[in-house]
Amino acid sequence: MPCQSDDELNVLVKEAKKYTKDGKVADYIPALGRANPHDLSIAIQFPNGQCISAGDIDRKFTLQSISKVISLAFVLMDRGQSYVFERVGMEPTGDPFNSIAKLETLSPAKPLNPMINAGALVVTHMIKGNGINERFQRLLSFIREMASDSSIQYCEEVAQSEYNTAYLNRALCYFLKHHHIIEEDVEELIDLYTKQCSIEMNCLELARIGMIFAMDGMDPESGKQIIPVHIARICKTFMVTCGMYNASGEFAIKIGIPAKSGVSGGIMGAVPGKFGIGIFGPALDEKGNSIAGIKLLELLSKNYQLSMF
Repeated sequence: MPCQSDDELNVLVKEAKKYTKDGKVADYIPALGRANPHDLSIAIQFPNGQCISAGDIDRKFTLQSISKVISLAFVLMDRGQSYVFERVGMEPTGDPFNSIAKLETLSPAKPLNPMINAGALVVTHMIKGNGINERFQRLLSFIREMASDSSIQYCEEVAQSEYNTAYLNRALCYFLKHHHIIEEDVEELIDLYTKQCSIEMNCLELARIGMIFAMDGMDPESGKQIIPVHIARICKTFMVTCGMYNASGEFAIKIGIPAKSGVSGGIMGAVPGKFGIGIFGPALDEKGNSIAGIKLLELLSKNYQLSMF
């Protein structure tokens, strides 16, 4: 079923687009710095196959930190809860997503949660497979199944750009390696992690992944339980408590849906039991979230009473 442009959504996008002027693209990753800051698009995928949209939903962007919640689901299926949460915590943090501060003060020095960079690196470290390529292909196959698109790939240019500038992530890895939380070669892990963050898709594919989480891991189209119910629920809880970096509390109050953002300007939303949302708006606020994307979700949540609280 094709994704239909929706008049009400178009009005909301037009309203939210005014806020793009207050944001800034993520130019600290050179390949992301070339995005048009005034882009804004949204797709909403319903479990009955219906899809509504506004803006240029075919525009591709990289997942960045949105991949963290997908890799967490994948690793929980691979390794089980006790293994994963012995190595990464479950608590929100008020620190920026790339901070090393809490690692130095906690004992044992495990990351507070899987949505900050330190925690996401530990999660990616847990992906099973022989070598970087096999591990990456396993994760990519999982993402393709959720998005129902076997053509999804990663952007080599963005991956290389991130690999070349991943000094902070390398520092986090070496700290974690010192404390035996990470055991593999740091450069190999950074290679795998930057490829994971550079997986590329459009709003429609992202909305479909959001719908899988919204439906507790079930793909309504195929009838397959892609993610076990308890794992999908764990992921949605992390999206509520930690998904929007250190703006997650404010986001929960104002919008109140499980969501995960990325510094490319993507936001994936999962309205429990109802639908998935995919947004792209590359102009970011100071926390690293899409400034117009958050405004758009705020308008949606207010107009249609989407908050789960």
